[in-house]
Amino acid sequence: MPMRLIRTGDEPLHARSPLRMRLGLAAWGLLWTLGGAVAFAVAGRPGWAAACGALAVVTLVDLVLVIRHIRQGPHYQPGRDVPPYAPVPGRGRNRGRRRAP
Repeated sequence: MPMRLIRTGDEPLHARSPLRMRLGLAAWGLLWTLGGAVAFAVAGRPGWAAACGALAVVTLVDLVLVIRHIRQGPHYQPGRDVPPYAPVPGRGRNRGRRRAP
């Protein structure tokens, strides 16, 4: 059985994001925020409609960025065929600890 390399210590730098899941959640959120904005506007609540509209804009920006990252390809969203990154030297379990003399 081949030994699988595990990244340790550099996850914040080389983490892989589940972009397809973010795409679905952003689309779902966009539908709900737009629906909320319309519903509150019809109900005569302009403050709540504006709040939902602002959230819809934020969600739309996130949706555009996720689509952009997906289209950039495996450099930004590696698949199973891309090997994991090697850990950064000097980072990991003993970072910040002094060695015993």
